[in-house]
Amino acid sequence: MGQASPLIMMVLMFGIFYFLLIRPQVKRQKEHQKLLERLDKGDMVVTRGGLVGKISGTSGSMLTIELQEKVRVRVMRSHVEGKFDPSSAETVQKAA
Repeated sequence: MGQASPLIMMVLMFGIFYFLLIRPQVKRQKEHQKLLERLDKGDMVVTRGGLVGKISGTSGSMLTIELQEKVRVRVMRSHVEGKFDPSSAETVQKAA
């Protein structure tokens, strides 16, 4: 019994580590991947670099984002952070 105690503690620590750190990260990655797959023309998005614009075209792993009228950039789909909500951005700007 005395020799099994450290092994049980290590298994218990790994279990806690898995449920507190690894599992939530994997869940976030899956949700982000689903979001990227659902992006379509007309969606407002923000990139990891902070660019905000409307998707004007899609081509496989590439997106064309219109930042302003006649200003378009091509970005990889994987570099989109998420959808952009203009109402929440205005709230943040007013608070600052």
